Amino acid sequence: SIEMSESPLLQNGKIGNLEIKNRIAMAPMTRGRASPDGVPKEIMKVYYQQRSNAGLIISEGTFISEQGIGWNNAPGIYTKEQADAWKPITAAVKDEGSVFFCQLWHTGRASHSSFRKDGRLPFAPSAIAINAEYVHTPNGKQAPEVPKEMTIEDIKQTVEDFKNAAQFAKDAGFDGIEIHSANGYLLDTFLQSKTNQRTDNYGGSFENRFRFLSEVIEAVTKVFPSENVGVRLSPNGVFNDMGSQDYIESYSYYLDELNKFNLAYVHIMDGLGFGFHNLGEQFTLDIARKHYNGTIISNCGYTIEDGVKAISENKSDFVAYGRPYISNPDLVNRIKNNWPINENPGFEYLYSDGEK
Repeated sequence: SIEMSESPLLQNGKIGNLEIKNRIAMAPMTRGRASPDGVPKEIMKVYYQQRSNAGLIISEGTFISEQGIGWNNAPGIYTKEQADAWKPITAAVKDEGSVFFCQLWHTGRASHSSFRKDGRLPFAPSAIAINAEYVHTPNGKQAPEVPKEMTIEDIKQTVEDFKNAAQFAKDAGFDGIEIHSANGYLLDTFLQSKTNQRTDNYGGSFENRFRFLSEVIEAVTKVFPSENVGVRLSPNGVFNDMGSQDYIESYSYYLDELNKFNLAYVHIMDGLGFGFHNLGEQFTLDIARKHYNGTIISNCGYTIEDGVKAISENKSDFVAYGRPYISNPDLVNRIKNNWPINENPGFEYLYSDGEK
């Protein structure tokens, strides 16, 4: 039998021109550990450094603008002060031989006016509120608001915001960026028919719904080479009141289109660990491979065995682990030595301000 140390997950790999020491990525996980104005704190350096056994670390969602904020005490990457505070964190991760991508995040309608000093409403493709009891805001739980339908000017400004954030991420020492286009946040709401009911060039056809994401990719690839830019997608997702009837056809089209950009990877949440909309069959890695020719990172609720299977059967190139990395900072060593994996923590630990 093969030794555990020869696990497919421990083979080295490549993302663009970057050498990656194993096939394990640390998935982006939102944590409210920055200051109220989005400046990273020292505690974050320790957190990432402890987990730099992953070949690739994808940062927690990091806001590209004040308009993009939708989570208490999550970090930003749109001011020099924020970028400077990221520098010791990226240096620490890179010292451990890990590659570090910054996940660029705009929460779109999953936000609230109370996150912004001027009280501006959240942005969305169409004025459709999240169907949820409440959203977490700086003033506690509040009812979701009907978001502002973005004007063409708003879209242009947001593309520019992504580009500026990419530049700050580069200045901060990140190796690349991941564009968050999943989980019911801004870009995902444009991709999905459930939330996008526009009648202009940004709505209707798959081509039109993809336009905003493609403009963001074009903008950020003026800052980073395209092979240092990834995109995250969640065709199966239900989080933030998502899930569209045409998910198989639409995401197949988006993957076809993403081939044209020569990206670092597509990070696809094929797993159902974060919920499933149940609108049909699961959107699988087989479907993704059929449409996308580049590097695929698979994710969401994977066990170590699931990951080994995905890599050895060439269904994906890397596997991103999220919750296992919270309770197992030394995850790679545990795989290497066949040590037991601690249970995933409950959500009450994941979203608190302290050091748990």
